Amino acid sequence: MRVSVVGAGLGGLALAQGLRGAGIEAAVFERDPGIVARFQGYRLVLNPIGFRAVRDCLPTRWHPLLDEIVTEASTEQLVLDPRLNEIGRLGAGRTGIVVDRQVLRHLLLTGLTVHTDAALTGYEVRADGTVEARFARREPAVADLLVGADGVTSAVRGVLSPRTAPTDTGVRFVIGRTPLTEEFAGLSKAYGSKITGDGVSLLLGAMRFRTPPRQAAERLAPEVTLPDIGDYVRWAMILPPNSSPGDPSAQDAALSRMDGWHPELRALIERADPDSSTLLSIRVVKPGGRWAPGPVTLLGDAIHATSPTGGNGASTALRDADLLRHCLIEAEQGRRDLLGAVDEYERQMFEYGAEAVRSSLEKLPAFAPGAKLP
Repeated sequence: MRVSVVGAGLGGLALAQGLRGAGIEAAVFERDPGIVARFQGYRLVLNPIGFRAVRDCLPTRWHPLLDEIVTEASTEQLVLDPRLNEIGRLGAGRTGIVVDRQVLRHLLLTGLTVHTDAALTGYEVRADGTVEARFARREPAVADLLVGADGVTSAVRGVLSPRTAPTDTGVRFVIGRTPLTEEFAGLSKAYGSKITGDGVSLLLGAMRFRTPPRQAAERLAPEVTLPDIGDYVRWAMILPPNSSPGDPSAQDAALSRMDGWHPELRALIERADPDSSTLLSIRVVKPGGRWAPGPVTLLGDAIHATSPTGGNGASTALRDADLLRHCLIEAEQGRRDLLGAVDEYERQMFEYGAEAVRSSLEKLPAFAPGAKLP
């Protein structure tokens, strides 16, 4: 069996790793001109299902390394005012597994065949049931299954399910990261909490490593090269719906809304790495009607993009990868045919994927009143 995976995000890479471990040929095609063409290094919290999924997709020999580069999350989820006074609670404390996206992505990339600068322009199901994927600047690729793991603007979804389209909630957010130094020791109670004022919400999350990732890889899995990064604070400011920041930088967009805020909060934004700060929109994709059965399917944000306020997007994509891996292994072993395996994957994925989107949107108004909910 040959599988073409379009998109080198966490879900697509986890699937490719899981298939590789089962002896199934998997090639990854990424539209970016290089693996590190875009910064993708923010802190994530995986739920138990998502962490177990990525663990199961990785070779067992890397499990000690995976365990070393993650930490457990447990926060009170307070609501604070701009001067860091407690004014409420968001609810039960959130638990999960904290991981740096960039570090996890490099682990998942190890040993895979990844073709960069491979923007998909279309595909065709051939008479023999295989799929020919076409790209703008490389030769076509033929496989038994094409998996669109290419995000919210999925080119694969545009052909497979053109009526399934992203919805812009109107909400924008600024995200960045700042080295975690003693200067910010006084912000510890704000990590995992929501700071609200002047129509915006600021969310902070500390990324602390047990062992620096590169050192952990050198000791536990020398064939793996991980980024050389230290502890940091991931911050995200959710702006009022339909606001149009005209600021010259993402940091300025945040700072312009922080007059009178606690000086340590302002300093946190001022000390941020400008190359890892950006302004993004919150768009969601809700799974619609099922498409006709065939050797093409979707995974992750390509079919169920969630609001980041749900904290479940990465976990759901990794769950997809593990489920599809299981189904394809059954097909490879002759326990079901390929189309039956894909159908079983889609049946389950549509159900929990729709619930993940619904759950994330349910939480959005608490951070951005007036958001457009599909």
